[in-house]
Amino acid sequence: MEKHIIEPTNPRRDFLKTAAIGVAIASCGSALCSCNKSNSNSEDQVVLLSPEGELVTVDSSALKAANKSHCVSGEASRKGIPGKKFVMVVDLARCKNAQKCQESCDKNHHTQYPKEYLKVLKMQDNPSASPYWQPTMCFHCDEPPCVKVCPVDATFKRDDGLVLIDNDRCIGCRFCMAACPYSQRVFNWGEPEKIESEITCKSPEKSGVNTTMGTVEKCDFCPDMVREGQMPHCVSACPNGVFYFGDENEDAVSNGEDTVRLSKLLADRAGYRAMEDLGTKPRLYYLPPVNRLFPFEDAAETEEDHSAN
Repeated sequence: MEKHIIEPTNPRRDFLKTAAIGVAIASCGSALCSCNKSNSNSEDQVVLLSPEGELVTVDSSALKAANKSHCVSGEASRKGIPGKKFVMVVDLARCKNAQKCQESCDKNHHTQYPKEYLKVLKMQDNPSASPYWQPTMCFHCDEPPCVKVCPVDATFKRDDGLVLIDNDRCIGCRFCMAACPYSQRVFNWGEPEKIESEITCKSPEKSGVNTTMGTVEKCDFCPDMVREGQMPHCVSACPNGVFYFGDENEDAVSNGEDTVRLSKLLADRAGYRAMEDLGTKPRLYYLPPVNRLFPFEDAAETEEDHSAN
């Protein structure tokens, strides 16, 4: 069967397309078109691509950003996106601890230290080896121990490979936290900050919004973004292309710039999964930190050197 490569998404381009469709511009004779208005201020006009493939000029006041915060039914959020099997690959050779992935994750999930979904850890395989940086988050296992021990079906595995948490069902027993061999879950010990949001419904696909004290949270691979054809926040925020995300069924992953065959990437770069012997079958792979793009720099050590001088 012929495979299809996933093209990297462009949020700005997608927004313009959606906006053009949203105003339903059929031709330059549309009520919103300002092609014939000689007295319009050019600074208040924007050029868009209509659904028919024509460039049209419209008044900016007529445009409204598409609302991508629509509610997904409980059944749909638990089932997942049909035909997909999402996977992530982290290239350790590209990571220099820029922290942009973590900052974007914290911002968009309304989390902060110490309750963080994504951490960049300093790793060293042995005393003689060079240290390296390793982004770490939920592994979205195909055999997730957390799902098996949850007594109320609050944490669940979707058909598209993602493991999510239904915050409304969670009773805070923390069995899932004890069962996770990767320690990638966090607990709301205090009352979470109330978030001003246009989202009027609660959904497992909107983690970090309207959460409750005494419940568990974790990385979710940004299912609300994925459902809209966008990349997870960590992928799009990384300046060095560390994160590849895509569909295993299509055998393709992308870091936003390069789109590659998943199978070839893992085979050529000796991709591996953490604690493979546990049989959890994570959907997150690592590529070894070989031929690194950046020398290792420890932020703490660098600060000490500067203070000493």
